[in-house]
Amino acid sequence: MKLLENSSFEALSSRLCVETGESRILGRIESYSCKMAGDDKHMFKQFCQEGEPHVLEALSPPQSGSAASPSQLGKSGEDGENPLSHKVCRKTLFYLITTLNESFRPDYDFSAARAHEFSREPSINWVVNAVNSSLFSSVGEEFNSVGPELWNAIDQEIHLQSCDIYSYNPDLDSDPFGEEGSLWSFNYFFYNKKLKRIVFFTCRSVSVLSGYGRGCPDNELDMELEDEEEMDGFTEGGCPRALCV
Repeated sequence: MKLLENSSFEALSSRLCVETGESRILGRIESYSCKMAGDDKHMFKQFCQEGEPHVLEALSPPQSGSAASPSQLGKSGEDGENPLSHKVCRKTLFYLITTLNESFRPDYDFSAARAHEFSREPSINWVVNAVNSSLFSSVGEEFNSVGPELWNAIDQEIHLQSCDIYSYNPDLDSDPFGEEGSLWSFNYFFYNKKLKRIVFFTCRSVSVLSGYGRGCPDNELDMELEDEEEMDGFTEGGCPRALCV
């Protein structure tokens, strides 16, 4: 997996790291190439020792909790199965786990993640509405100016109508956002098989009472904040411009 440069995503990630008074929103959008090289090929061979690349594994039911017609799915059916069967081939599962490892490195290791910790979301519209609802409820009217730009940037990078959308929903022991003070979080993968690319959108809300940014995937956040302060890198509201980029 290779992180792809995207200036729009970097700017949006900065704008999605804000303080709202009672909570702090820590958001990040990243684009990854699924083309394997070097270490990825070695890890993939090890991963496939537990099962052939095209063997299907069962996912958890979608977060939407409702069945969707095939027309709602965009282009799915990568597995050759009924899209409502909630299965994924091991090669795609490897891409999802490797994306998590790349995004949260070196603080978390997701190598032990299993298929049941992921879901395939059957409706792009449902995911958009769920993300917008979470962010609007936390950020308020300010999100109205960010939302359209956010989804337009994701669509330009990954072509949403051609994507399968997965979510990562671990148990509390595995959840990097499961520490005390975490109010909500989401982790979505927009996977375009034809482009061999994944856009990963992760966001959480953490209570200000829990300690500023504790557990943020960016190493030693408090040290980073001190450096930011010395460089006058704070906005008027006292929240760093690029907290989680």
